[in-house]
Amino acid sequence: METSPHILIVDDSADIREPLAKYLAKSGMRTSTANGGVEMRRLLKTNAIDLVVLDIMMPGEDGLSLCRFVRETTDLPVILLTAMAEDTDRVVGLEIGADDYVTKPFNPRELLARVKAVLRRSRALPRQTEQPKNAEIRFDRWTLDTARREIVGEDGVAIPLSTTEYRLLTVFVRRPHMVLSRDQLLDLTSGRSLEPFERSIDNQISRLRKKIEADPKAPTIVKTVWGGGYVLACDVEERPK
Repeated sequence: METSPHILIVDDSADIREPLAKYLAKSGMRTSTANGGVEMRRLLKTNAIDLVVLDIMMPGEDGLSLCRFVRETTDLPVILLTAMAEDTDRVVGLEIGADDYVTKPFNPRELLARVKAVLRRSRALPRQTEQPKNAEIRFDRWTLDTARREIVGEDGVAIPLSTTEYRLLTVFVRRPHMVLSRDQLLDLTSGRSLEPFERSIDNQISRLRKKIEADPKAPTIVKTVWGGGYVLACDVEERPK
């Protein structure tokens, strides 16, 4: 039985993806390659992939769009390949869910080290309760509709959630009463646990509180645990749709 991780490399340049695939294979990993989004989707359907290495700059559907697709449809970690000048794309990639990035030109040994680190980190995350794709999850006075990605209050009024807010709230409702550190929240939402991005979690929490708390300045649902992180301080009840 195969136990080595299966890495999918998506890059329109054969000069990059094929040598990289051979290098990772020599390092004990299974590899598949795709030259774009169509082939990537086919391989995701037909293979048990453990991590995706994804180039940002590709003709047609670019890597950011494909990263968003992977994040919305799977729990697979993603490492982006970016050009040195693509600072904005790099940040956007992290915001939409990439777990790490490597700038081109890169040393294959560095990429291998980052692949191993991301795989270790994803396996070490707190286990989460599996949720059906379409469910209504009640917490406090709200109902989270996972199909519509919105919350509905007791008055029946629906409030839409941004992708970031939805992912953050989903992390919390899957782990009620569990204190989650900023690093864990970064790994579970955007995956990148580096200090420059740490404040982004605080900002996301603040935006989420404005939608779900009666008084965002005195929160009772998502509470701050000083020195620890944040916790969803209410019970959760799930109903499949």
